[in-house]
Amino acid sequence: MAGGDTMGMGCTARRRSNKNSNYSLSENGEGSTNGPPRTTRGGLRVYKIVILGDGGVGKSAVTLQFVSHSFLDYHDPTIGKQWNFYAFLFFALKVDIFPEDSYQQQAVIDGEAALLDILDTAGQVEFTAMRDQYMRCGEGFIICYSVTDRHSFQEASEYRKLIARVRLTEDIPLVLIANKLDLQSQRKVTTEEGKNLASQLGCPFYETSAALRHYIDDAFHTLIREIRRKEAQRALSNGSSSEKIHTKRRSRWWRIRSIFALVFKRRRHSN
Repeated sequence: MAGGDTMGMGCTARRRSNKNSNYSLSENGEGSTNGPPRTTRGGLRVYKIVILGDGGVGKSAVTLQFVSHSFLDYHDPTIGKQWNFYAFLFFALKVDIFPEDSYQQQAVIDGEAALLDILDTAGQVEFTAMRDQYMRCGEGFIICYSVTDRHSFQEASEYRKLIARVRLTEDIPLVLIANKLDLQSQRKVTTEEGKNLASQLGCPFYETSAALRHYIDDAFHTLIREIRRKEAQRALSNGSSSEKIHTKRRSRWWRIRSIFALVFKRRRHSN
């Protein structure tokens, strides 16, 4: 089974409701050179996570298991559509409009608190027009396929291409998960195939079971680590670029200064 290191963490699920929510939605954007701006809420760094994948692979089940430690044997896709509509409004417009069963998750990952805003996107065809906006808003992505559905596995790489097309970069925080690990008798995609695809995409890989809660937390927490790692790399790169610019400017200044010094020296000698 593909998995990752188990980490110590503290988690708190927050249930958002229109009727009785007293959780502050004030957001402060921080500058970012690549991707969406960073936001904070209630003093916590907010990470906007988008889950992509074909319909029926268990995206909603994975999300619900992560935020509420519960599994629904039956999921009405119309509920998912309603959630996607309102969640889309929040992500795109930052409007305080949520259905009663939307969730956020607070977690401490590697000693640093985080607030995860999770957008569980619809896999149905009628929602494909909204995917570009999902991808622009997200800071990190989980691409989900089912081990029982070979077509969903084949589509996983297409979702990665869509993200790259919308974001105009290949440097995207991403985790690939193969869900429904508990349905071994119906398996149509091998673990090795999943690992190979993750290697091609350049991202971590987990085989998960929303029903048994296997590697659910690991997948989300690893994605946060990926976001943090890439942000640190960009900050370092920007710092190096800035230093190169300053060095180049200093070098140019010294050349100009030397030329003027030589000119004044010659003038003094000629006088």
